[in-house]
Parts: sequence; structure tokens; C-alpha cells
Amino acid sequence: MLRTAGRRGAALVGAAALVATGLATGLAGACAGTDLAPQSTVATFNPANALADPKSHIGPSTAVVAEAAIEPIAADPRPALPAQVTDAQGTAVTVTDVSRILAIDIYGTSSRIVFSLGLGGNVVGRDTSSAFPEIKDRPRVTPSGNTLSAEAILELAPSVIITDTSLGPWDVLLQMREAGIPLVVVDSHRSLESAADLINQVAAALGLAAEGEALAQRTTRLVEEAKRAIAQAVPAEDSAKLRMAFLYLRGNAGVYYLFGQGSGTDSLITALGGIDVATEVGWRGMQPVTDEGLVAMSPDLILVMTSGLASVGGVEGLLEKLPAVAATPAGLNRRIVDMDDAQMLSFGPNSPDVLTALAAAIYTPDGGQP
Repeated sequence: MLRTAGRRGAALVGAAALVATGLATGLAGACAGTDLAPQSTVATFNPANALADPKSHIGPSTAVVAEAAIEPIAADPRPALPAQVTDAQGTAVTVTDVSRILAIDIYGTSSRIVFSLGLGGNVVGRDTSSAFPEIKDRPRVTPSGNTLSAEAILELAPSVIITDTSLGPWDVLLQMREAGIPLVVVDSHRSLESAADLINQVAAALGLAAEGEALAQRTTRLVEEAKRAIAQAVPAEDSAKLRMAFLYLRGNAGVYYLFGQGSGTDSLITALGGIDVATEVGWRGMQPVTDEGLVAMSPDLILVMTSGLASVGGVEGLLEKLPAVAATPAGLNRRIVDMDDAQMLSFGPNSPDVLTALAAAIYTPDGGQP
């Protein structure tokens, strides 16, 4: 039976749709032409060099995950087929052939899981967000942003498709099912807590239950190790901890949302040792930013996705387009941390690296201080 964390409410589906629109704009440079450009901080994090007072730092930074080859959990996995699963939508699916795998979603999480399970050689295509070195030479089935192309998928003749509800049009996927291609829909919800379950869902669909459990355990262990390292850099007193907010920005469309409880960003902020100001006031899912609300939340640091920051003209553009940000401690100190859209909320086997990169950008943005 395919394990599933269950589908979440309409607010999270809406959030996925917003992020899909944003990812379609591409990953432009974050702050070209601004007065204060972010300092890129590669994922080398030493808590011994952490800022003595993380609230005192002035200036933005960009979290950069260090390039590292994917380490498959098994060198030569042997899938147990046929694999019979009940997917996240309650559909019974039988997979008899994993020789031509298409694993696609808005963050590229599913494809990374397949490579981490050791079946990367069987992957025939990719989505826009799957751009890691091992997959970047595969043809895209999302030729326009994150919009699926039925023709592109059929040309690849996949023997199984693994996806979620974050890509569309949904009719394209239904067409694949009608064409006789096994379609396994995994849970679209993303968080640090659900990463292991997502790994097991993908693995079960490929007949690699044991490998999936091993990969889930490895990911969980490395996430916990990253969290313990981060904890060494976090001030002991709550009053000294960074108050953080995650803003979703699409300046070209005038879209500004604050993500809160249940969106996945809450688990990220907690793991980073911050206080999620949205959760603190009971903000659930994603909702449009209000000036009064953001000022009252008083974040010390704001997390954003790289292309979102670029869409508003960088840090200075953000302060101009959202004056409420300028009135917060984060705005006054230009304490904006951005990260690649396809990595920040992927919540999969690369979660430990994402946490490490963000911790470096937050607590040791310029080497820190002893």
C-alpha cells in the first residue's frame, strides 16, 4: 500500500498554483542594479563562526547550495514488480515496467528521489525545476514554464509517470492515464516532516520499498544533523532569536503573499531556529500580505525565492513596492535572504543541503563573528 500523508486544503493547492506561476518566470538574478545586492553564501556552515547577535547584521544574502553529486542509496537496485499501490488520490495503480520513468512536479523533488533511489538511468525526461547535473540533459516535458505538454510526454513513451497536483493542465495527465500509462499521484504537500513519507511513496510506486525506507532514514538523519548544527548558532533566549517571515513575491503580477502554518515554510523556519511570525498570529496557509499585519508581526528577517526577489527589482524594489516591509526590522536592516526557487521548498533528499545553505546565509552571512 502506498503510504500517504493525505491531501491538504484548498489554501495549499492555491499556494502551489501561485508558486507554479512564479517558477514559470525563470530564475533571474536577484538584485541586479540595486544599491545593496545580496552576498552569495555557499553552503559551508560552521556554527562556531555564527554571528554573536544575528539581529545585528545588516544587508541581504543569497543562500547557495553547494553542488554535490547525488549519492544513490543503492548502486544496482532491483525493483520488485509488479508494484501495486493506492496513490494519494485513492486510485489503485499497478506498475509493471520502470525502464522509462517520468517523475515530475513543480520543485523537481520526485525526480531527485528517483535518482537517489538508484534508478536515475531509467529517467527519460524532466520538469523545468529538475535542473541538477545528473538530469539536465534529459528533454523537458514542460516547454513553457511549468505547463505540461502532452506531445512531449508521449514522445518519451514513459512506462510509468509519477507526479502530484502541482503541474498542469491536469487534463494532460488524465490523457496519459487514458493512453494506458500507469500514473501514480503522490502527495503535493511539502514540509520537512513529510519528506520521508514522500520518498516512500515514490519508492513504493517503483517497487523499491526497502530502498525507499533506507533513503528516508538517511534523509531524516541528515536533516536532524543539520538541525543540531544550526541549534548551536541560535541564541538561547527567545527574545534574541530571529523573527522570520516567508514572502511570496511576483512583482510583475502584483502578487504578494505571506505563507504561514501548514505551508511548509513554517517547518523550514522552525528548523532554522527562527520564530515564524505568521504562525505566531495564527496565519494559516497562504494569504495576501496586509501592511498592518506585516508591520505588527515585526519580522527581523524575510525569506524569499530568488526569482520572486528579482521580479520586484531586488531588495530596494521590494522596499519600494511593499512599504510595509521597510517599516519592519527586516526592512530597516535590509535583512532579506533569498534562495533558488527550485530548491527552497523542495523538501526531499536535498533538504539537509537546503537547511545548511540557509543557515550559512542567515547566521554566517559574511563569515560571521566568533
